[in-house]
Amino acid sequence: MTNDLLGRHRAVLPDWLALYYEEPLEITHGEGRHVWDAQGNRYLDFFGGILTTMTAHALPEVTKAVSEQAGRIIHSSTLYLNRPMVELAERIAQLSGIPDARVFFTTSGTEANDTALLLATAYRRSNTILAMRNSYHGRSFSAVGITGNSGWSPTSLSPLQTLYVHGGVRTRGPFASLSDDAYIAACVDDLKDLLGHTRAPAALIAEPIQGVGGFTAPPDGLYAAFREVLHERGILWIADEVQTGWGRTGEHFWGWQAHGRNGPPDILTFAKGIGNGMSIGGVVARSEIMNCLDSNSISTFGGTQITMAAGLANLTYLLEHDLQGNARRVGGLLIERLRAVAAHVPAVREVRGRGLMIGIEITRPGTDEADPQTAAAVLEAAREGGLLIGKGGGHNTSSLRVAPPLSLNVAEAEEGAAILENALRSIP
Repeated sequence: MTNDLLGRHRAVLPDWLALYYEEPLEITHGEGRHVWDAQGNRYLDFFGGILTTMTAHALPEVTKAVSEQAGRIIHSSTLYLNRPMVELAERIAQLSGIPDARVFFTTSGTEANDTALLLATAYRRSNTILAMRNSYHGRSFSAVGITGNSGWSPTSLSPLQTLYVHGGVRTRGPFASLSDDAYIAACVDDLKDLLGHTRAPAALIAEPIQGVGGFTAPPDGLYAAFREVLHERGILWIADEVQTGWGRTGEHFWGWQAHGRNGPPDILTFAKGIGNGMSIGGVVARSEIMNCLDSNSISTFGGTQITMAAGLANLTYLLEHDLQGNARRVGGLLIERLRAVAAHVPAVREVRGRGLMIGIEITRPGTDEADPQTAAAVLEAAREGGLLIGKGGGHNTSSLRVAPPLSLNVAEAEEGAAILENALRSIP
């Protein structure tokens, strides 16, 4: 049956639509931190639909809210007042840390970043964007145009002029050997030099922790230091929180808060986890930025009643059960356990991350050379052991990504770590 479905998939869907595993899975249902495939195999889910199932599969509070809303009305568009949308916007505006915030809902992180780029370029009257090397911000034409990761950039055509900045990957590149303070200083000097050679950009867009790039990050405070340079020139800061938001990093509710010395970003984008699988994205911005557009606009599917009901129930559950604190506690145990394992596996160059956002970089032993074949083999071995994880990375896809639902408990973290240990130790 799976082979039949795979054949039908290949017959009608694009060749570039990626599928994991030599024998792709059909996931039929889930509960808590586990999912089942069409053959009845049970897996511990450490990837959550690409960081999207943030709290748990089939969370009763969310499914109840969705079911009840579906029984009333599912959709009406933004042309009409929408109580769930207003209520969720109020909560997100308050949580964002952005003063006098306005919220616009979209259907995805790609669309959220696309909207942020529209706002920034319109507000600043500039089509120049600063982006980070190794970055990923979505699959739309404009988002691809600012993506600093060749594996996810299918065209060099773009409506934007993009300039790439150092700093997103702490342990690679020309400044890797420096101390954290010296690293930040070197990246700031590079930014200043770059700005001396171009017309004033509209904004810098940056993921506090790079998601598709393999969960890489700069030292805490880099974007605060960048902010001083940007603010002097009126350049906006867009924090792409599509993967880092909602407490996943444990230490902070938003990734930008690790760089918050000089205040919040001008624009914040979010998606993925807030809907726990429902299609929600959005943009938060200061009112004068959000309101700068001088033409009409609507969203047909952004902020629809059924997704907003899911988002409200999911956010309430996350806050009432302190899932950020759980991510800090359980994630801390998990990352230390994986580092202990990696110390005995020569192919593991680095275990990095924070909270329940952990990257394991695989290289050829004794080198910095990416080893995508071995990373793929570990992915397969983990699946054979009953664990689903992700992968990513910069110059090549050679990093494993571990990002379970934030309700993960200690026993499940230990179980997943043991499966990963066996998978890593299976490397020839």
